[in-house]
Amino acid sequence: MASRHADAPDHEQDEMTNASTPRPQRARPVGQRGRRFGFGQSTFWTVVGSLLPGSGLIAGRRHRRLGIALLALFAIGIASLLIWAAVDRRSLLQLAVRPAPLIIAAIGLPLVALVWVAVIVRTHLDTRPAVLTTLQRVISSVLVGGLAFAVAAPLAVAGRYSYDQFGLVSQVFRTTDDSQSGTRPDLGGDNPFQDKPRVNVLLIGADDAYGGDKGNIRTDTMMLASIDTRTGDTVLVSIPRQTMHIPFPADSPLARYYPDGYTSSYDEAEGMANAIYYNVPQEVPADILGKTDDLGADVLKLGIGEATGLPVDYYVMVNFRGYRKLIDSLGGITVNINRHVPIGGNTDRGIPPEDQLNPGPNQHLDGFQALWFARGRYGQDDYQRNIRQRCSVNAIIQQANPINVLQRYEAIASASASMVETDIPQEMLPAMVDLSLRVKDAKVRSLAAFDGDDSLSTADPDFDALRQRVQESIKETEQAAPKKQEPAPPGGEPAPPGGGGTTEPQPEESEEPSTAPSTDGGDGGGQPSAAPKERSQDLASSCEFDPKAAAESQPYYTTGR
Repeated sequence: MASRHADAPDHEQDEMTNASTPRPQRARPVGQRGRRFGFGQSTFWTVVGSLLPGSGLIAGRRHRRLGIALLALFAIGIASLLIWAAVDRRSLLQLAVRPAPLIIAAIGLPLVALVWVAVIVRTHLDTRPAVLTTLQRVISSVLVGGLAFAVAAPLAVAGRYSYDQFGLVSQVFRTTDDSQSGTRPDLGGDNPFQDKPRVNVLLIGADDAYGGDKGNIRTDTMMLASIDTRTGDTVLVSIPRQTMHIPFPADSPLARYYPDGYTSSYDEAEGMANAIYYNVPQEVPADILGKTDDLGADVLKLGIGEATGLPVDYYVMVNFRGYRKLIDSLGGITVNINRHVPIGGNTDRGIPPEDQLNPGPNQHLDGFQALWFARGRYGQDDYQRNIRQRCSVNAIIQQANPINVLQRYEAIASASASMVETDIPQEMLPAMVDLSLRVKDAKVRSLAAFDGDDSLSTADPDFDALRQRVQESIKETEQAAPKKQEPAPPGGEPAPPGGGGTTEPQPEESEEPSTAPSTDGGDGGGQPSAAPKERSQDLASSCEFDPKAAAESQPYYTTGR
């Protein structure tokens, strides 16, 4: 063997030598070379790269250009949002009621989450040491997994909320082209309220339990919210359900059918305001007001508008069954209870209530209790109930703070979609969002249309006097100084307002309309029975706790509870 190698030609020996000697590797350009860190530095850049996407890739060098692009895109996006929020926060918030941006967010945010997680993983792989101990591998896995979850979870939730909001907007609010109304105003343009000093929205609480017929809806709650479009200052006008002879505009075709206002020739109870929504569409041609999706709502808008002297622009109708679900989705509401409130019972039939809400300050109510706080009437009158209904509205406004809404948004959206009907078109939502932001911090005053303290009567209403009262209340709202609402105490709930061990009454057990109009003014709150100096009351003040009224209130039963 040695002689063969010795006798081999020189060029063969050179080839054998080259084959056994490793060739030097060609160096990569600096921009393509990775950079390895110690474990501590790798951990640092993984965390930083999670907070500032792309920065870790820049440090690792292997994907430097990609890191620069990602970091620049992230910086531009954040800066744009901050500038937008500082310059025009309202238009940014209006995106939450526009279907197109919502569906883009619903799809785009989860995709952003996936890309961000991939950047975190790539950053760690580019910067970690070549050799890791078992403990370091465990720590790295936990770190990357935790950072990925911290980034992806909020984006995924935001995407889901965007999808829920898209469903809510699309289901409850239809476009002008997809909906019809005989009474809805045509307010277009970027600033629809520019030449409209007030917008009037009729809030309707509907009960479909009368007579066991789901179609026989009675509007037991009617409140007209007249809102100053510049300041958000609002007057809530409560129309008792038993109000008779609701008039219609003289130029309306309805005036030919009801020249003396809405009445019923066969049943006095069927001539009350709460029967208009269901009865009138049964008695007039379906196209009497033109093409409309809800003739009953249009008729009620015209009647309440004529009665108060405030033409109604839009309506929002809430089903009582859905109201309970909404309150539960909000986590309940906190109210002051000044008198015992009956749960169930029927005055006309002499059926006593099955339970009651007890007086006390800052009572936290769940959906069932809040429903009866707003509708309980056994042994009382509609004036007391109307005050409680206005206080319920005020409590919902206070409870619907941004943090609470975000925490419970999915349940709130689900409840709202199943309980709300309205003729507010999608095109008006941005302007309505802007207006709602003003209302949130504005003055809200309340007016009972017929409070039983003077000659005004629901049986024989003086609508001219009512219209004058409404105008006086609007002037009081413009002149009144704002009064601050005391916040509800944080933390646990006060003593339970209701009795224990009670079977919940079913909706079919709700009271039917009484044929006897109320004569006692009542208050249900802390206000004296004498006529106030001002026509309207500050809503927060009228809902304050009155220890004297609570002490004088008598329970509906004294044993067995």
